[in-house]
Amino acid sequence: MDFKHYEEIASRVRADIVKAVHKAGSGHPGGSLSAADIVTALYFKEMRIDPQHPRMEGRDKFILSKGHAGPVQYAALAERGYFPVEAMMSLRKLGSRFQGHPNRDKVAGIEMSTGSLGQGFSVAVGMAMAGKLDEAAGKASGRVYALLGDGELQEGLVWEAAMAAAHYKLDNLCAIVDRNRLQISGNTEDVMKQDSQEERWAAFGWNVLSVPGNDMDALVHAFELAKHCKGKPTVIIANTTKGCGSSVMENKAEWHH
Repeated sequence: MDFKHYEEIASRVRADIVKAVHKAGSGHPGGSLSAADIVTALYFKEMRIDPQHPRMEGRDKFILSKGHAGPVQYAALAERGYFPVEAMMSLRKLGSRFQGHPNRDKVAGIEMSTGSLGQGFSVAVGMAMAGKLDEAAGKASGRVYALLGDGELQEGLVWEAAMAAAHYKLDNLCAIVDRNRLQISGNTEDVMKQDSQEERWAAFGWNVLSVPGNDMDALVHAFELAKHCKGKPTVIIANTTKGCGSSVMENKAEWHH
């Protein structure tokens, strides 16, 4: 399969992120840029969604648990046709619906208002459980995708949710860890060691995939494998570069915000 089309979209998403954050004068560019390929693969290749009917039954759902990376979700939604790209250029302005963290009541396509780290993932687990109940009742139910930051994994409720997801065999849930190894305080391994990610998630009962997270081909392949895993949730450890695409920002913690 030729992934050039999706790579070009990811480049536009990155450009939209930089323009909006620059215009706002504040924001979180580093972690938004690292996740651009992941979010593009989901919105343009993997998820069953309809910009004309954002709340359609049976749709797939995406939760940006690392809500401070709101610009990447806004940019992907805009490029997908949920609203004009120009609209998100009001990012972080007083009265704008495009605030620093996503608000489901103000922006079409946002499934949950996120920002308090760990809570988005916990709600995603709840959505996946609800999806299983819908399936049992003969109702349409899509898959649930949740994107977490690696610094976010220091939150205890992430692991409570991970334990529950495995216990209830939520194979309709796919978590993605944006493993760029940098958080606002510096390198994740200096702040709180968390390697090996693969061993930790496997110990909690998850199907674990590890891929280069800024490689469109690898991401699409991983999402396909996740869909075919039955009886347990899947986590994709996406090894990314913070600030990916910018020679100024790449691998620099000071560009977290």
